[in-house]
Amino acid sequence: MFTGKVAFVTGGSRGIGLATARALLERGARVAITATSDSTLEAGTAALRDVAGAAAVLPLRADVRHPDEVEQAVETTVAHFGGLDALVNNAGVGAFSRVAEMTVEQWQRVVDTNLSGVFYTSHAALPHLRARGGGWIINVSSLAGANPFPGGAAYCASKAALNAFSEALMQEVRQDGIRVSYVMPGSVRTDFMGAAGQHDEWKLDPQDVAQVVVDLMAHPQRSLPSRVEIRPSQPPRKH
Repeated sequence: MFTGKVAFVTGGSRGIGLATARALLERGARVAITATSDSTLEAGTAALRDVAGAAAVLPLRADVRHPDEVEQAVETTVAHFGGLDALVNNAGVGAFSRVAEMTVEQWQRVVDTNLSGVFYTSHAALPHLRARGGGWIINVSSLAGANPFPGGAAYCASKAALNAFSEALMQEVRQDGIRVSYVMPGSVRTDFMGAAGQHDEWKLDPQDVAQVVVDLMAHPQRSLPSRVEIRPSQPPRKH
């Protein structure tokens, strides 16, 4: 399906990013992944190379909060694979505390990663997507961007802003053949909120979100599903 295509997945060493990278590789794409931890990058790369071989996977250590690191990672990907067809902005963090107790450093880390990092990566990728005559930018957001909750001010605000950024970018680049979409998952069974436990079976699996991403990319050129909400089908009943 994606044979010959090149994808760049931020936060691709674990969770939703790793599942997305795996799904793209299984469909014939070549994939670059980024991570901020050498240990998770090494583990994620090993898992992905078991799927598609070493030549199809390019691991890159980069923090999306730093535009110079992002620029270098994108340029390295293009030089290594010969171009770029898809960007999946998946890297994200959360800091969950009430505004009065939240530190400035926590706020900045969430906003710089979840919002500014998407801008930096998209800005670096756009010239290469245009050079290919089009492609995809898919941003992994959250239902929290539309459903704020106490203790989630930074995270919810960053995802709401990401949604607005995605909508604006979509309108800016659609005539270039670049299709921008954002995916808003509900609760996902990852270690994002701590280690997943035996009572988390009701949550989405990272592969569920990855399926949405690859389905979006498989749509005919004439169509643009610009937003997808995905949530657990049977969450626990509220008493």
